[in-house]
Amino acid sequence: MNKTDLITSVAQAAGLTKSSATKAVDGVFDAITSSLKTGQEVRLVGFGTFTVAARAATEGRNPRTGEKIKIPASKHPKFRPGKALKEAVN
Repeated sequence: MNKTDLITSVAQAAGLTKSSATKAVDGVFDAITSSLKTGQEVRLVGFGTFTVAARAATEGRNPRTGEKIKIPASKHPKFRPGKALKEAVN
């Protein structure tokens, strides 16, 4: 399923027009993104939790040359599925 399929599904399930469903889906994505940017977690009971994890700076190697390179510290989003989602999938 891609974003267009998701919008179509939301429109049918909620009885909305596709343009209204697009605004709703984009609004949800924007809200999750802005919360993660500020370091807050987004907890959707039964679905899962979005969090931000920090990766420490490390030293790696260029696979072609074997030269050592520094990999800077970074943050990345993580998703941990909730119990209801796990049970629905299994």
